[in-house]
Amino acid sequence: MTQLSQIYLVMLLITALSGCTTLGYYSQAASGHLSLMMSTQPVHQLLDAPSTPPALRQKLTVAHDAREFAADQLALPVGDAFSSYAELGRPWVVVNLVAVPEFSLDAHRWCYPIIGCQAYRGYYQLEKAQNEEQSFIDRGYDTFIGGVTAYSTLGWFDDPLHTGFTSLPDDRMVALMFHELAHRVVYINDDTAFNESFATAVELEGLKLWLEQRGDDEGFQRALARLGQRNQTLALVEAASGQLEALYEHQDALPKDELRQQKARIFAELEHEYRALSADWDQPGPFGEDPAGLNNANLALFSQYNQHVPAFRQLIRENDGNFGAFYQMVKALSKEPEEARQQALARLGQHFDENL
Repeated sequence: MTQLSQIYLVMLLITALSGCTTLGYYSQAASGHLSLMMSTQPVHQLLDAPSTPPALRQKLTVAHDAREFAADQLALPVGDAFSSYAELGRPWVVVNLVAVPEFSLDAHRWCYPIIGCQAYRGYYQLEKAQNEEQSFIDRGYDTFIGGVTAYSTLGWFDDPLHTGFTSLPDDRMVALMFHELAHRVVYINDDTAFNESFATAVELEGLKLWLEQRGDDEGFQRALARLGQRNQTLALVEAASGQLEALYEHQDALPKDELRQQKARIFAELEHEYRALSADWDQPGPFGEDPAGLNNANLALFSQYNQHVPAFRQLIRENDGNFGAFYQMVKALSKEPEEARQQALARLGQHFDENL
């Protein structure tokens, strides 16, 4: 899609909306994305230009190879994605806001044209995210704002590379490219856990193949270590979430002060267990080096991104690593009713074993 047609499409989406709040949000989203797109340069020109810094040239060369690998080995619909580059001057492209009621793990959902409802809202300006965050805090919600290294436009636009990618180590940059390209394969409105778990599974299995073909044992061990950290953290999150859900079921029967005390105790235990678990890790875990201040929003976000990863990885294995066949099965699964989808993913997840 050409840049002018991209601009036209974004403006068309904006003019189809009404209401000051809605228009204000979509205006900042459109202007932020258009600013990103207008600041890009073709990767091939940067690779040919003598003035391109060596460090950036190396990153763009790796990214170019990863694009070809994604198309040839992972059957991903690359198109013209990541064929251009933008200098952002920061390691994130947007920040996401997550808001969850004080005594719930069900995140607030924002609904959008085309892509449906999501459990987070992205902003190009931190101040605007903080303004909306305050409106939720005033209503007693737990909130979290986190920087997002990259996002996918689901194939509507030719998503560029930018400093969010190139500021990462090579293996993590490549993994992120695979993740974002996976969103072009299948996307279900209103099911963040399905979409993100699927993309994370493609990211992990794709990175595994990428590193194996390059004989990068060290990179593969780092990836396995990150995966292990993620899985161990998920186990802690699931245990804490179970306790919190049991507590929140009694919110109509217990005084709010008692609910808050028990909630604080559960989160304090989670933070303590995470610190003990991560003490010997040689790289930051999912909650970073300091997990202080964890709340419902952190748990809701983490679960959404990881909930079904084992199930999708198992489905890749059952297709003998044939990504094209795997995608066909995922697309078929995406058309099932939600309950049937959840049951199928639960069965697949039970059969997954990392060591097989």
